[in-house]
This record gives sequence, structure tokens and C-alpha cells, in this order.
Amino acid sequence: MSFRDATVVIIETGRTAVRAGLGLHELLKTPSFEIKARVGLRRSALTSDINFGTDTGASTSRANSLPQTSIPGVSVNDYLVGSQLDEALIAGQDIVVSWPFADGGIKDRTQAEAIWKHVLFTGLQRKRVQNESPVLLSFAAGLSRDVYEQICQIFFERFNVAGFGILERPMAQLYSTVSLSGVVVDIDYDKTDITPIYEGFIIHPGTITSSVGINDCQRYLANLLKSNQTVISAVSPPESPLEGDKLEATLLELAEQVWKDGHVKIPSDGEMAIVEDEGITDIAAIVVAGKEKAVIESGMKKKQSQKQSAEQQARAKEIEAMDLITVQFRGQSITLGKERHRFCEPLFDPALVGKGENSEPHSLRLSLQEAVDRAIRQADVDQRQYIWQGVLVTGDLTKTVKGLAIALQSRLSSYIVNQELQTDVQPRSIRLLNLPEYYPEYRDTGEGYAAFLGSSIAAKLTFINDPHAKNFVSKGDYSQKGPHSIVEMSPALL
Repeated sequence: MSFRDATVVIIETGRTAVRAGLGLHELLKTPSFEIKARVGLRRSALTSDINFGTDTGASTSRANSLPQTSIPGVSVNDYLVGSQLDEALIAGQDIVVSWPFADGGIKDRTQAEAIWKHVLFTGLQRKRVQNESPVLLSFAAGLSRDVYEQICQIFFERFNVAGFGILERPMAQLYSTVSLSGVVVDIDYDKTDITPIYEGFIIHPGTITSSVGINDCQRYLANLLKSNQTVISAVSPPESPLEGDKLEATLLELAEQVWKDGHVKIPSDGEMAIVEDEGITDIAAIVVAGKEKAVIESGMKKKQSQKQSAEQQARAKEIEAMDLITVQFRGQSITLGKERHRFCEPLFDPALVGKGENSEPHSLRLSLQEAVDRAIRQADVDQRQYIWQGVLVTGDLTKTVKGLAIALQSRLSSYIVNQELQTDVQPRSIRLLNLPEYYPEYRDTGEGYAAFLGSSIAAKLTFINDPHAKNFVSKGDYSQKGPHSIVEMSPALL
């Protein structure tokens, strides 16, 4: 069976986002459709009282901050997905929200089906009756054969796809860099997945999920901003102060905007920025004087006129060192200093993450550098040097935060230096992986779309270049063998 490039569908399913695209173009494109990986149910639609506490079924001691609620007796069509859910929440409707993929697997099969159905038939405008599209789904690694069979059954019996294949998401991420060996560091909202891979096969015993993610970084920066009197005066003025949860929610929103707008940069040497009290005081004084715009404009000048005095040049360097920016937030101009560059510190020092009701002890949290080292040590000794040569840092954070991979690389160097052990298999360096420059659509996206690009490459090989290699299930296969056919066509399960 052969397929046309234009009909191939790629669906990348992560913990908190689902991305999709239709068609394999000559120059592979970024996803054309993206939604949050969540569903919503109007409480009025429920027939019985159900406890809607956060039920994550998490395998770690730290509960997810993203709720996962299984609701019996609910059909696929009862759930709100995508823009429907967004609009209902904005309107203030009483909605029960659930994130079925947040813990790495599928918490609720009906909710998963609702999301994929929305992606296929609403987002990509496919027609169920005459569905000519084969689908490549990239999904979490390490799932059981039963889960593979359940997913296969959904896509053939509920969506009527023309062909179907599953690719483990870390493998897709590594494929995007044209590599077969390495370690994938995937930073998500609540968790970070570290996956060692050798010669195209995931080393499952070495897979580690750290319970520190973007959410912790946002909370950390929000806490730092409490010390910036300029920020507090703007978001919580004396005439109408915010207190408690409202102030925290506002600062979290500001912290999120700061990193998403690309205002966070980690120094290339890997050392975190230090904010001094004097700097904060100076910022406040400048803003009070109404001179922040002039200061920032001065700080952006790369060269000063040679006619300037030494005192003027010294002052210019001092202003530039303060690294001030002004952001627009809720209709106000807010000046921020170097504290924004400390956003990622919790990833490298989990002890900075505050203890909460659902938090685990600091001793049970691993920094990124510790987790990567521990993951690679699960590989055979002679494999490790090749894995160290392929460190890929990915996730939404890498789209806008610069220097994250280099900061991790600098912290990893001490783990491969062993003066007492000098052998042929001893790793001597660490190499970072990036998306190739010859994919123009991906040049300004960091490594955030690595999974989607790798899935697109795999889909082209699977459905177009070599359709007889049978790395997917056709309709004929499914008719003969049923859901079990996916097991035979998935290298990860062999």
C-alpha cells in the first residue's frame, strides 16, 4: 500500500500539549495545529457527585499540579476540547478540567480519544467516512503492549484511519537531530523526562523523570519578584493592594510572560545571575524618577562616543550591567532587572523549590545534571561515550530561553572527568545536539519542536519512502489480526 504525501497526518502527544500537521512537504513544516492536552466537562452534565480532587496515579512521591480525573459514564462527545474549553473557562463556567497525559501515560482512555478526535476532525478537517490519512503518533516511551493495542483500536475503529504507527516520543526527538545515540532532556510543565538512547533503542532502565519543571521555575521567579519594589508597586499599588493568592497568581502570570517573551537568558558560562540588593534599589529609584526609558535606551548602546569622558563611559557600563528591560503587563509598564535571568535555577538546584503540601523532600529531587549522569550510567560502559556525545535539551522552554543547554553542559563536565580512569571507553567530552539548519521553518524555534520534526521525518520514511517495510499497521493488517497487529509493527515492543 502506498500513500500520498499530502494525506499523511503527524500527531505529537506530550504531557501538556498535542501538536499535529497534515501533509509531508518537501521542506518539513512546523505543526499547523496545537492545543493543550486537556479536556473539560461541565459540572451540570454530571449525574452523580464525584470527588474531583487531583488524582494523578503518579508513580513518584510528588503529586502532579495538573488534575487528572477519571469520570465514569461520560462519552467522548461530552468533553470540551481546544477552543471550546478555552472559551468556556474564560466565560467563567463551572468546568471540571483533566489532563489525561500529564503523568506520562493515559489516565483516561475516553479523554484521550476526545483529544485525538478533536485534533483529527476539527483541527485537521479529516472526514471519518472517507479517511485516506495514515497517522503517525509520537507518544510517551515505555508503555505496555496493552496500551499500544488500545490506542491502535481507537484510531482504526473510532477514527477509520488508513494506516497507523506509534513512535516513542524521545526517539522522535533524537531523530530530529539526525542522531541515533544520545540523551534527551525534555523539560515540561511539571516534570522533566531524561531518556538515554543508544543506536536507535531507548535504554528503558535508565529513563528518569525528575519532578522539577517549568512550573517550579515560574514560582521561583515569582518569589524573586516579590523583592522588587518596582514590580510590587505596579501590580499591587498601595491604594488597591493585592494580598495572598491574588498577588501570587499575578506574579506567576508575570513570570510566565517574561520567559515566553524571551526575556530570560542564562549566561553562557553556566553560572546563574546574581541579583544584588543595590541593583534592586537603583531600579526602584530610577523608576520613581521616571527615567527608566532613558536608562534602558542608554544601556542598549553598544559603543559610546570617543569624545565621552572616562566618567561618562564608566557610568554607561554601569547602566548596561544593570540589564534593565520594560515589559507591558496588564496595561502597565514594569521595569525588570537581572532577577529574570535566574528563572531556570530550580532545574539545576532543586533545593530552591519551596516545600508545599504535595511536595517531596528535597533529597528525593534530582537536578538536571544529576539526573542525566544517573541515566547514562545505566547504559553499558562501552556505550556511554557515544551517549555523552548527544545531549539534547528540548521542550517549550528552549523556544525562548537562551543558553539553557550550554548551562547544563557546563554542569555536566565534572561527571565525565576521572583522572584515575583513562581508558578507550572513557568519555572525554560532551556534545550538544541541535536541530539542523537546513530546516528553515525550525530555525527560530529552539529545540521546542524536536518531537514533531522527528515524527515528520519518521512518517516520511514509514509511509512514503519505504511503505513495504511494515513499520505501521494497514487496514488489511488490522482486519486480519486486530489491535494486536500494532505489537508486531512496533520495534519498541520487540
